[in-house]
Amino acid sequence: MTAQYDVIVLGSGPGGYVAAIRCAQLGLKTAIVERELLGGICLNWGCIPTKALLRSAEILHYAQHASDYGLKIAGKIEADLEAVVKRSRGVAKQLNQGVTHLMKKNKITVHMGEGTLTGPTSLTVKSDKGEEKLTAKHVIVATGARARDLPFAKADGKRVWTYRHAMTPPEMPKKLLVIGSGAIGIEFASFYNDMGCDVTVVEMLDRIVPVEDKDVSAFLEKSLTKQGMTIMTGAGVEDINVSASGVKAKIKAKDGKVSETEFTHCITAIGIVPNTENIGLEKLAEMDRGFIQIDPYGRTKSKGLWAIGDCTPGPWLAHKASHEGVTCAEAIAKDLGNKEVHPHPLDRGNIPGCTYCHPQIASVGLTEAKAKEAGHEVKAGTFPFIGNGKAIALGEAEGFVKTVFNAKTGELLGAHMVGAEVTEMIQGFVVGKTLETTEAELMQTVFPHPTISESMHESVLASYGRALHI
Repeated sequence: MTAQYDVIVLGSGPGGYVAAIRCAQLGLKTAIVERELLGGICLNWGCIPTKALLRSAEILHYAQHASDYGLKIAGKIEADLEAVVKRSRGVAKQLNQGVTHLMKKNKITVHMGEGTLTGPTSLTVKSDKGEEKLTAKHVIVATGARARDLPFAKADGKRVWTYRHAMTPPEMPKKLLVIGSGAIGIEFASFYNDMGCDVTVVEMLDRIVPVEDKDVSAFLEKSLTKQGMTIMTGAGVEDINVSASGVKAKIKAKDGKVSETEFTHCITAIGIVPNTENIGLEKLAEMDRGFIQIDPYGRTKSKGLWAIGDCTPGPWLAHKASHEGVTCAEAIAKDLGNKEVHPHPLDRGNIPGCTYCHPQIASVGLTEAKAKEAGHEVKAGTFPFIGNGKAIALGEAEGFVKTVFNAKTGELLGAHMVGAEVTEMIQGFVVGKTLETTEAELMQTVFPHPTISESMHESVLASYGRALHI
């Protein structure tokens, strides 16, 4: 017997489960297909458990620097890796159970198993219980992505790790090589460095976190180097020899010299591969390097087949996937005759990026360089945390906020931050960009005192030569 639905969502990550919930809210009979764990990579092996790890490392850092705050802690402060990982897994389990509850609350049918499309609006689900056939008026593919392997050093979980292995390490690395300095690479480099490991980061481009504004990259490299990390930019790992005791890496430095260095472990963080193979997409969707090509609402070339999240073009972020899920669900409801919904296409220029290293970085919109490349005449201003009373009181005076405006229209083109709690502050500028604000509204906004967010106001003022506290 074939089960029939209005919508079937293939994959239950932050894109898939949110799309399913919104479909259910709109009165559509909805099912979700998941092969592993509800919540997908983000809740179980990505965004959330990594933040739990980083929080433990942050607390350790503060404990080790208690004297900076006039405090004395008796005895040696040590990290219990097993307990740290256990706490992280407990957080992931709690959220997984939360998604399970949300599925029940919204009357969404969950089919656990391997889903394969048999057409634009039909699929089979294979599990230990056998094979089910499902059909729907619409299908949303939300299968996500996985870590990309190095061709000459595939992850084995012992000496060569992906982010997934790095979250449940069998032992604490003594000397760690991190290949790649995007968000994932830098977060794990920061975590293991705070935990006491000797960390080297190798980045093939000329600066770390290369998608960020160059001023943020320069500040972060200086800060991480000060914390004891070795940062190699313009460098590449040419070969890795893995043994039972560690890895030997041939690294070509910026000057062209190749050296061989021994490490106990290696994390590869060189990008992602979409999970789009062997699920029946070959004739149903247009693909580019494995990513499903979609319109601004998530439609593929096949009527009734939609796609969202990390299996589609970037940026590959959980919050982007969730937003796409809502947009897609509302577009489907509209196609099915709902006149009360008015879906809006996603504006990729308003998607914030956050990296939870120490110090944190956050940004939205164009960097100063990209704004100039796009032909804008720009006004840019920076305000350092050393001029902010709250940052000084917190002992977090390292960091800054930078804003970029169109000099002619006053449009906010981008905002870039590095320092304490900036991942919580960036949303103020995201709201501003979404509302198409100019410098005038931001200057007239009253920011509470004392807060680090006052640096946001000051950076706007600095862009126009009006900063008050520096």
